[in-house]
Amino acid sequence: MNVETKQAKPEIESIGFTNYLLSKGYSSGTAKTYAKDAAYFTAWAEKENVPIGAVNYADVLHYIQIKKISVKQSTISIIVNSLKHYFNYLHSCGESSKNPINGIKIRGIKRSILYHILKVRELEQLYESFEIPKENDPKKNQNWFKASLLSAKRNKVILGLMIWQGLNAMELSRLTVKDLKLREGKVFIAGSRRSNQRTLKLESLQIMDLMEYIHTIRKEYLVLSKKQSDRLFISSGTGNRFNNLMQKFMQKLKEKNPNVNNSKQIRASVITHWLKQYNLRQVQYMAGHRYVSSTEAYLVNDIDDLLEDIGKYHPIG
Repeated sequence: MNVETKQAKPEIESIGFTNYLLSKGYSSGTAKTYAKDAAYFTAWAEKENVPIGAVNYADVLHYIQIKKISVKQSTISIIVNSLKHYFNYLHSCGESSKNPINGIKIRGIKRSILYHILKVRELEQLYESFEIPKENDPKKNQNWFKASLLSAKRNKVILGLMIWQGLNAMELSRLTVKDLKLREGKVFIAGSRRSNQRTLKLESLQIMDLMEYIHTIRKEYLVLSKKQSDRLFISSGTGNRFNNLMQKFMQKLKEKNPNVNNSKQIRASVITHWLKQYNLRQVQYMAGHRYVSSTEAYLVNDIDDLLEDIGKYHPIG
């Protein structure tokens, strides 16, 4: 076979494959990337006189070896993933009897999902030791004291939802009052383009703080900020920039525990611990992941002293 490191841009990308990806819930940008990779592969296969329906494991390995000469390892991983979806599509159309990509896995990519995982007790201590100003504080007559007290009580509620329900900043910012089902002891998290909706159980020690927040703290916040909103969490200022709120909040957590980096690390820690208690599909639901592969990626955090995957290319038979 003729080995080349570069390919001419294919003129036609599969509309059928693109529509297939969109029907699976992928974004238009992701679908475009996958379709482009598939188009390059089909153009190469045609040039090599390999019928697309007859492509086998060895053909794909050869193609990847060619691509490895000119592109980064992370790009190779994306290409392999694109081709997995493409051959699944061909199989669904009856154009291929099997998926030759299933036995191939790329290693050696440093995963952005790797974090220092906070222990369960560390997470619980963040909540238990969270400091709330005392009502009889000597500074209670200061103009800023009331806002500081309200913020602390609100932030403790936010922290509880992070460490027991694994909510990320975006989900927290979109929660509404109606999403809390205190009588049932549950919270509803709406889905988005990147996540699935789910309903999760609240821990008993959260419920008292949530009840106080809903019936007292939040109402005082609305008066203090002169706002009208159905959002669960209100900022004390005139704006409603949740990211700014979270940045200040995370800084306080770092002061309490230097091992804390950011909200993503806390979520990664929660999901990693869930994977030790529940099966993969249960954790996928609890985390709101649209695809089980997103949940599987957190398994790497559970390997002691793992710095990065070993080996750059490893086919699994």
